[in-house]
Amino acid sequence: MSAAPRHVVIAGRDAALWLTAAAIQRALAPAGVTVTALELPSALTPASTYVSLPAIEALHVRLGIDEAALLRDTRGSFTLGHNVAGPGAAPFFLAHGSYGAPIDGQGFFPFWVKARRFGLGAALEDFSPTAMAARQGRMLLPDAATEVFGRTDYGYHLPGIAYAGVLKTRAARLGVTLHQTHGVAVERDGDTIRALVADGERIGGDLFVDAGAGFHDDADREDWGDGFVTDRVLIARTAPFSSIPAYTELRAGPNGWLSLQASQAATHVAYAFVSTEQDDAAALAVAGALAGLPLGDAMVQVVSPGRDPRPWHGNTIAIGEAACTFDPLFGLDLHAIQLGIVHLLSLFPAGPDFAAERDEYNRIVASSFDRLREFQSTFYALNQFGASEFWANAREAAVPPEVAHKIATFRARGDIAPMEDETFAPDLWQALFAGLGEMPESWPPAIDRTPPERMKEDFRRILGFIKDKVLEQPTHDAYLATLCRSEAA
Repeated sequence: MSAAPRHVVIAGRDAALWLTAAAIQRALAPAGVTVTALELPSALTPASTYVSLPAIEALHVRLGIDEAALLRDTRGSFTLGHNVAGPGAAPFFLAHGSYGAPIDGQGFFPFWVKARRFGLGAALEDFSPTAMAARQGRMLLPDAATEVFGRTDYGYHLPGIAYAGVLKTRAARLGVTLHQTHGVAVERDGDTIRALVADGERIGGDLFVDAGAGFHDDADREDWGDGFVTDRVLIARTAPFSSIPAYTELRAGPNGWLSLQASQAATHVAYAFVSTEQDDAAALAVAGALAGLPLGDAMVQVVSPGRDPRPWHGNTIAIGEAACTFDPLFGLDLHAIQLGIVHLLSLFPAGPDFAAERDEYNRIVASSFDRLREFQSTFYALNQFGASEFWANAREAAVPPEVAHKIATFRARGDIAPMEDETFAPDLWQALFAGLGEMPESWPPAIDRTPPERMKEDFRRILGFIKDKVLEQPTHDAYLATLCRSEAA
C-alpha cells in the first residue's frame, strides 16, 4: 500500500454491516474514500430486536436518519431505561438520565445517602425525572428547565429486520456499493488482506472490515466465560402491549432472567439461562411463564462472552460480534458496534503506515468494552435474587479487579471510581449499586456543611419539579402516534 487507504471493503450482515458502511461513507466520501459492502445472509429472525443506548441518536443524526421516519418504518419505540424486578429484592429503575440535582454546589447522591440514614423514605429513582416519566407511561421531552436540572436521555427498541433494512437503504443512498453473497474467501499476503472473493468475484481494497463475516483472526480471543453464568439466550416475540411501556423490563427468575422490549410491532423477549439447568423446551416454558404471555418465533442462541484483544490486525478491523461478544444483559451489542465505528472514524489512517492508529484503536476499544463488561459483571456479582443455583453462581463468578475496586470505593463513601473510556455516567452506577441493595458506609464530609433544613428544602423542590414536569409530558403512546403520523403525512 503506497498511500493512505482509499477503498474500504466491509463484509458481514445486519446492523453491524450497514451501520459501519453508512458511517464510513458519510464521513469519508468527501475525502475520496469509497466503500463496498458484501452482505451475507441475515442472522435476524422476526423476534430479533436492537436495544439502544442514548448515544445512537447522535450517530443517526450524522447519517441523516430522521427519528420519526425511523420509528415509523421500524415500528419501534422509545426506552427511558431498565426497570429491574425479581424475587427477594425491591424493584428499581436504571434511567437514561440524571438522578437529583446539585445541592449547595455538591453532587446530589451523598445528600440522598445521608438523608436515608436519617429516615428519608423516598427511593433514589423518585429523584429522576426520566424514571418517573417511565413509571407513568410518559415520554420526557427535554426543554430549558430539564436541561438546567440535568440529563434527560432516551434509547430505542428497534425490531431487528426492519432496522437493518433502514440502515441498508441509507447506506445505498449514501453511495455504498452493495454486493450480496453467501460467503467470502480471503486472499492474503502475510498479515495483509489483498482481496475478498465473493461468489467468484474478486474485490480488492486497502482496509477490510469484518462485520460478521468471520474472516478476522481471533485466535487470541479472551474468554470471559468465568465471569458470567449464562450460556444460552432464547429470543421470542408476542403481540404488542395495548399501551407500550417506555422502558425495558428486566425480570429475574429462579434460573435466569427475562427481558421484555416493547415496540409498536411486537413485544420482543430475551430469556438468558444455563443449558445444564434447562433444555430449550424447558427454557421456552419458563420464559412464557415469566413473561405471562404466549411466545412465538422462538430461537435459542449460544452465549460465549469474550473479546479479541486486537480487533484491528494488519489491515483488518473487526466490528460488532467479530470484535467482542457480550453477555445479553442490558442489550449492549448495538452500542459496541457504535463504539467500534466512532473510534475507527477518529483514527482512520492518514497515510500508508498506520501502526500508531491501529495500536491506539486496539487500546481504546478494548478499554471501552471492558467498561461495558464491568457494568454487567457488577449486576451479577451484587444480585439479591435469592439462593437458587443460577443466582448463587452469578454472585460467586469471577469479577475483574476494576469491579472489585468500584465496589469497595462505593461501599466506603458512595463514590464511583473514575475509569477511562466509561460509557455509563456515575449516577447510573450509583443507581445500580443502590438498586442492588448496596449503601455506602459514609459520605464525603463536605456535605455536612449544608444545614439539614437546606437539604429538606432542596429535596422538596426537586420532587416538586419532577412531579410538575412529568405531568406536562405526553404519554408514550400519544407521542409515538403523533410522531409517526406527522412523518407519514
